[in-house]
Amino acid sequence: MTKCDVAIIGAGPYGLSATAHLRLVKSLDVHIFGEPMSFWERSMPSGMLLRSGWAATHIADPHQSLTMERYQAAVSKHFSTPVPLNCFGEYGRWFQRQAAPDLDTRKVLQVERRTKDFRLILDTCETVLARRLVIATGIGSFAWRPSQFAGLPSSLVSHTCEHRDLGTFAGKRVLVIGSGQSALESAALLHEGGAEVEIAARAIQIHWLGGVFSRTFQHGLGPAVSKLLYAPTDVGPAGISQIVARPDLTRRFPRMVQDWLRAQSIRPAGARWLVARLQKVPISLGRSVISAAAAGDRIRVSLDDGSERTVDHVLLGTGYRVDVSRYDFLSPELAKAIDCFQGYPRLREGFESSVPGLHFLGAPAVWSFGALMQFVVGTHYASSTLLRCIAGRAGVRGVQVAEPLAAEVA
Repeated sequence: MTKCDVAIIGAGPYGLSATAHLRLVKSLDVHIFGEPMSFWERSMPSGMLLRSGWAATHIADPHQSLTMERYQAAVSKHFSTPVPLNCFGEYGRWFQRQAAPDLDTRKVLQVERRTKDFRLILDTCETVLARRLVIATGIGSFAWRPSQFAGLPSSLVSHTCEHRDLGTFAGKRVLVIGSGQSALESAALLHEGGAEVEIAARAIQIHWLGGVFSRTFQHGLGPAVSKLLYAPTDVGPAGISQIVARPDLTRRFPRMVQDWLRAQSIRPAGARWLVARLQKVPISLGRSVISAAAAGDRIRVSLDDGSERTVDHVLLGTGYRVDVSRYDFLSPELAKAIDCFQGYPRLREGFESSVPGLHFLGAPAVWSFGALMQFVVGTHYASSTLLRCIAGRAGVRGVQVAEPLAAEVA
């Protein structure tokens, strides 16, 4: 039986960043589990480009030394914004080799809470005891599928996270549901790959990022005004961007205001560079799916305007809904012990849940710490905050880390 001070489950940006930070404390035995960048490399269609800008796409390390510029120099490779998905995945793997070369790729099958620690049962039937547990497993478990498509086979309907190669739909008719980046970019890739595509969404209009208003404030009024209104974290519209870039400030607002800030910052939207790529793709807005049923080897979808679509496949770009009880590795007893609100764990300082010693990073922290936690750029705040909490509990003082991005414009 192996013992450690901190076990981290998840080897994506948040898990890797947390490991890099916690290992500043030499007295801490930190063990990280997972397959590096697995969600990014397996659950996002090939050919995608990242929506976030360059400065907001670095994975945080305590000395800001594992940046994408350093990666490019190390491997003699160049890419620019928007960052290609495959390049980001390769960067993440390079980050892992620097920050967590001893990554344990064994799968954690179950986590149980014991009196003073956590018991991790691995797929090799071995166990690990950890005094603290950090869950940073991303959003893969939270893919949302509307109830209208329940019971239909994956050959007829699937979520965007289930596909790596959309080229398999070449020559087929595909209905994409949704109006966010995932739906819109998947539709563009399908169209470019030879599929006949239509987009249907409940939204009455698509929110395109980088519109006239945004461009005017970011570029037309000069760099001083731009820095005043937009934080380098690149999350949220003018003014709001500066607030959500500072989770400690965001948490001081009344709950209603926090919810409004979150809604304004992470509502469904598409990057403006998709507009030209979707010019020949029909888009039906203000439409809801009433029902869906198999029609032979195809699927018939009825919309609320009385129209129907019979297509070869429905691709759900319907996003993700956090519910930590859906993590299949949490024992039923541990899952029930976590105080949650609508699936989100209620987190206090240091991203610690109601279960002492249990921390959540990434999307599950959005309700408690704001919209920043849904993006890679949130690793800067999350990892440094986690480090200060755990180091402080361990009696370690004077740990120095780089300031989060928002401090650059404070």
